[in-house]
Amino acid sequence: MQYLKTLVLFLAFGSILNAQNGRNPLLATNPIAQQQWVDKTYNAMTLDEKIGQLYMVQVFSNQSQAQKNKIVELIRDYNIGGLIYSKGGPVRQAKLNNELQAAAKIPLLIGMDAEWGLSMRLDSTYAFPWNMTLGAVKNKFLIEQTGRQLGEHCKRIGVHFNFAPVVDINTNPNNPIIGNRSFGEDRDNVTEKALAFMKGMQSAGVLANAKHFPGHGDTEADSHKTLPTVGFDAKRIDSIEIYPYKKLIKEGLSSVMVAHLNIPSLSQREGFPSTLSKKIVTDILKDRLQFKGLIFTDALTMKGAADFVQPNLDGGQSNSGVTGGEIDLAAFLAGNDVMLMSEDVPKAIARMKIAFKNGIITEARLEHSVKKILMAKYKVDLHKYKPVGIYNIVSDLNRIKDDALYEMLMENAITIARDQTDQLPLRNLETKSIAYVKLGDSDESAFVSELKKYAKVHEISADNLEQLMTKLQNYNTVIVGFHKSNASPWKSYKFSKKEKLWLEKIAKTNNVILDVFAKPYALLDLKSVENIESVVVSYQNSKIAQEKSAQLIFGAIPARGTLPVSAGEFFKLGSGKQANALERLGYTIPERVGMSSYALKKIDSIANYAVNGKMTPGIQLVIARKGKVIYNKNFGKHTYEGNQPVTSEDIYDVASLTKIVATLPLLMELEEKGIVSLDTKLSEIIPSYKNSNKKNVTLKKMLSHYAQLKPWIPFYFKTLDPETKKPSDKYYRKNSTQGFSIKVAPELYLRDDYMDSINTRIKDTDLLSRLRYRYSDLPYYILKQFIESHYNKRLDELTADRFYKSLGANNTMYNPYYKIPDNRIVPSENDDYYRFQKVQGYVHDMGAAMQDGVGGHAGIFSNANDIAKIMQLYLQKGFYGGKRYFKTETLDKFNTCYYCESNNRRGIGFDKPQLGNVGPTCGCVSMTSFGHSGFTGTYAWADPSEEIVYVFMANRTYPTSKGPNMLLREDIRTNIQAAIYEAIID
Repeated sequence: MQYLKTLVLFLAFGSILNAQNGRNPLLATNPIAQQQWVDKTYNAMTLDEKIGQLYMVQVFSNQSQAQKNKIVELIRDYNIGGLIYSKGGPVRQAKLNNELQAAAKIPLLIGMDAEWGLSMRLDSTYAFPWNMTLGAVKNKFLIEQTGRQLGEHCKRIGVHFNFAPVVDINTNPNNPIIGNRSFGEDRDNVTEKALAFMKGMQSAGVLANAKHFPGHGDTEADSHKTLPTVGFDAKRIDSIEIYPYKKLIKEGLSSVMVAHLNIPSLSQREGFPSTLSKKIVTDILKDRLQFKGLIFTDALTMKGAADFVQPNLDGGQSNSGVTGGEIDLAAFLAGNDVMLMSEDVPKAIARMKIAFKNGIITEARLEHSVKKILMAKYKVDLHKYKPVGIYNIVSDLNRIKDDALYEMLMENAITIARDQTDQLPLRNLETKSIAYVKLGDSDESAFVSELKKYAKVHEISADNLEQLMTKLQNYNTVIVGFHKSNASPWKSYKFSKKEKLWLEKIAKTNNVILDVFAKPYALLDLKSVENIESVVVSYQNSKIAQEKSAQLIFGAIPARGTLPVSAGEFFKLGSGKQANALERLGYTIPERVGMSSYALKKIDSIANYAVNGKMTPGIQLVIARKGKVIYNKNFGKHTYEGNQPVTSEDIYDVASLTKIVATLPLLMELEEKGIVSLDTKLSEIIPSYKNSNKKNVTLKKMLSHYAQLKPWIPFYFKTLDPETKKPSDKYYRKNSTQGFSIKVAPELYLRDDYMDSINTRIKDTDLLSRLRYRYSDLPYYILKQFIESHYNKRLDELTADRFYKSLGANNTMYNPYYKIPDNRIVPSENDDYYRFQKVQGYVHDMGAAMQDGVGGHAGIFSNANDIAKIMQLYLQKGFYGGKRYFKTETLDKFNTCYYCESNNRRGIGFDKPQLGNVGPTCGCVSMTSFGHSGFTGTYAWADPSEEIVYVFMANRTYPTSKGPNMLLREDIRTNIQAAIYEAIID
């Protein structure tokens, strides 16, 4: 007997399975168990309970106690089948959800309008981009993953149905209710995106809901306020609006929401809401399209529906004399399964009961819908309901993988919609003078901050247009950012009259890059784009959208997006310039390059330990992997006694890092050109050395610190008064006068001829007694003399013109005291032995100071971000920002340890990992890695094997350089380096 029962169930479910082109979207993985539960539950229900299952009531998680009590009453007394959550927060919703589920005899089916996720991000934006943004993404996998992760969010807070995706094809730019909610205007693109989104979400165990059937995309009226009309004929609607539904239904779409529309060509009469139309719901959706999933009405409270319902169509009246609920009855009779947001559930249920008793609603019709609802409940595991876990909800909805996905989506969406002069991404930064002008009424800070990581960008504003145009005369590139609110997809997106006028005037006289942080339809307002060289559409004004758009402009990420809609005659559907990245540093989260954000928190602890232990007043840290900065943090202050915190824009005296970021790249150039070789002797490049004891010293030995040169000479000491131990009047003046123009500090000018004395003293000094590794600054004094003589230019000019400007290393410079404000320069020391004042903006190294601040061994000031660019250039074997600076073989030649067999770890200029147990690294880096450290506490290291760049900026010499180097003693820099490698997870 049991076998026969099982066989009957199997055959019955087989017929259900075949009813929808071979699949039923509400079937669970165990259809027999599902059917048994559905039948048992249905058979135990009263008529009231069956009718109650048809209703899904709107709930706000931030509602009052009185409102909550009304919902509990509907659950207990009217046995409603589900809830749809709207306003409120996820934690409150989960708590309320558990409370309301506890009141239900049959667990409630929970729905939510979470088309782009939950508003729980730290920057108050939604978890995922809007559909219009997704429409610009060509990568289907990313869309499917979006659906899946959004589904995981829903499931985490107890939501079973997400009323998404919107599959409306938005062919009307003036559509007030769809717009950003649509994937676009092309039916194939919309279908492809919606299908991927649906599959992803349903793979997470959350049922999808395609809306708004048969198509809400070509209306100009707000369906919340009126009954919009779709005036196309049935053939057009079938080929465009209904097209996505056909595909999704075949692929297992769980549910459909019927739109609140007037569609004369499909309905039985003019002005009749589609929700109430049997021809639309039953004849087209259920019969012709063979849809067997759940069918939801749109909100039954929408305007216009009641005007087209005949009250008491069966003459019925409840025993209590209550009438009403005619809309609900009409919607049910049209073929809908779930009545969404009924105006008055008790009246509606009473009306449905009367219709049932009077034969208007048959038992078969009621059973059909209620069992579908029960099937859905079983499929989402409500047959074994468990309350939602409250703990950790916020972090579960703000996962790292969600941040990573959001980034990838924006990277793939942002579109170069126009680039007439082929200027994007920006190259040749040395030729660019860039201004930023803001339009729009929303925040632009993330965009501007990110732009400034790549180039010197000045924010220009003015009270009037004439003033603005005058200011812009000094710039050859103007980035105009149009920023509109990202709070919701319905916010205003249009240019004001004033903004259009200003943009037109700016474009007439300037090279313009217009970046639109709003939907593409904003471009419709532009009467002409003839004078606008480039247009970027960034779709949204979220922090990540702003950051990624800046990265795209400068070529840190490729351009992949295409316009999902047309925006007038100038911007066509599907257009978008595709551009490769230029291999500039980008910025992302650690997990995207195979590192752990959690593990990297150890670095915070080490840095704070150093600052709190007064090993240095402050620290700047940048860590990059695979061409992406994944850690960019600052700790402490400029000084112990001050209150100015360290920021990423502050610059430090990098001390001996100067050797590899200033002198070494210039020498690499000369070596590539054949001007010198590593075997070149000093006597061959500096004539005065022909009779010197150093005449046969080669560049290879000298730069490997293997040439018997003294480590250091205290040149300043002989310029001090023997008695006072302060700068002697013989060598110094308080003011710049003839013969005294070398400024070593405020009100302290050195004799001009003393630089010759320095060079002579180096040439004539004795060599060390024996050949062994001994670190020395002297090679870089010597090379500075040669390089400046060869080019007939100072080292500061050469480095800026040949490297820093084109790299966008605009915070890297000699002598910053006359270039940038003091509050951006971290002080180095309170000097009480030479200059007798605070050293800030002037090089700390005394020998470099005596060379007018421009030394080959010291003198560069920079921030961690700029030093990272230079190290990334080296890591990429001489290529950066679309430009080749050096040949690959040149980097390999200089990054070689030529004297390792003599226990000398050094490369040519570069420091290398230790050969034994003690050295400059954590001992966990590859032997191909290279870098350098600086006396002030700085450190930069690159490792090709793991594609890691690590930069540490500090002023451990403040307030004094005397005493032990605690950063070194406590292994702060190398402990951080070890933590970096511990954080690698790929």
